[in-house]
Amino acid sequence: MKKQEYAIVDIETTGGNASGSRITEIAIIIHDGICVIDRWETLVNPEKEIPVPIFALTGINNEMVRDAPIFDDIADKVYELLNNRIFVAHNVNFDYSFVRHQLEESGFKWTARKLCTVRATRKIKPGLGSYSLGNLCRSLDITIEHRHRAGGDADATAILFSRLLEWDTDNEIEKMLKKTAQDQRLPPNLPPSDFEQLPEKPGVYYFYNEAKKVVYVGKAVNLKKRVASHFSGHKITPQRQNFLRDIYGISFEVCATELMALLLECSEIKKLWPVHNKALKRFEAKYGLYDYEARNGYRYLAVGKLTKFQNSIQTFGNLYEGVNLLQSLSREFEIDHRFCKYCVEGEKEGSYKYDAVDLPDVEVHNQQIQNVIDFIIDNRPSFAIVDKGRSADERSCIWVENGHFYGMGYISTDIGIEEPSEIKNYVTPYRSNDYIMQLINSFAMRYPGKVLKSLSLTN
Repeated sequence: MKKQEYAIVDIETTGGNASGSRITEIAIIIHDGICVIDRWETLVNPEKEIPVPIFALTGINNEMVRDAPIFDDIADKVYELLNNRIFVAHNVNFDYSFVRHQLEESGFKWTARKLCTVRATRKIKPGLGSYSLGNLCRSLDITIEHRHRAGGDADATAILFSRLLEWDTDNEIEKMLKKTAQDQRLPPNLPPSDFEQLPEKPGVYYFYNEAKKVVYVGKAVNLKKRVASHFSGHKITPQRQNFLRDIYGISFEVCATELMALLLECSEIKKLWPVHNKALKRFEAKYGLYDYEARNGYRYLAVGKLTKFQNSIQTFGNLYEGVNLLQSLSREFEIDHRFCKYCVEGEKEGSYKYDAVDLPDVEVHNQQIQNVIDFIIDNRPSFAIVDKGRSADERSCIWVENGHFYGMGYISTDIGIEEPSEIKNYVTPYRSNDYIMQLINSFAMRYPGKVLKSLSLTN
């Protein structure tokens, strides 16, 4: 039976992501599990300019690679050296993504089992201050020459790998190489214990960077399954690679229902504004309905952009929603259309020209405006949503007050509630926004049996 062999790989590139950058140098060292049995390296013409910061790091410039082979010319050799061998590298997913991508462009369909020496060293030699290749070589007394060149880094990684095999008394490498090993799919800087503690329950999860700052917040129906999905697949976009490199820790909070997870996710993104969250940031309200009195003594209703220093009667995601409501209110309450305005970019409040022809009685008109405002405020509902809890002895609850999300929490099943508003006493307050209320109102319409407006709380 043929002994398992390993291909220890290091590459230098024109940038940080496989989709937009190219390999400039590659070194492959073949290891039979005892010692090195073959070694090969070459510069590669990337067929594009090498950026100055990359030259400053690696010392590889455009002149050096001008007469080097392009990747297509060496693809056969690379495939021959890698095929049927375990792919080993320091921060393996980086090197693997480049090599796999460029082999595929050259017509080779290749995949391999992977072993990350960063993660293997964390398991076999825990507690070290840093697991970067340079720092590991210093702390483990490994000679490294030609740092940030493919050959030098590959040689150092090969020495590190040999020592890991010697030190691996608990067969950690063998465990990592099992096809089912979750470790191989985790980001290189993430402790496996952070992933292993995730439950298969609804909730919200948090990704932290090296400085322990939250960089991403997500919600899940199944926390473990959802977090694992971030690490699966072979996308090679720079955004995804930067995202995975930035993950150093995970925490989570279990929620009783998907709705509570959605609300908590939205609230936390609003509060923390994590750098890698993009989608929910688009749901910010941008316009508001305002009431003001002009110099002629008449009150106006206007839709304009939200500002920090002006309170609005109601907010909207876009100008169309606000104008549509303003026109509906104008018709229903018979407000002269001249007193219903919407602001365009650069227009200031009070800049309208007043037409004094056939103006209504000022007191009657101003009362009509007040009636509109009272109607909007009075029709903001207050209600509770009561649903299952995280365990059999509790229920989850959400309280909406005057049309705004007030808070959410959990109530023990042995606590009696006579009036739904009492739920306020058992929830954690959160800030409301338009998107949160869209979620709550949509849920209330789909599940009216879970909405409490009566004077009794039933199971």
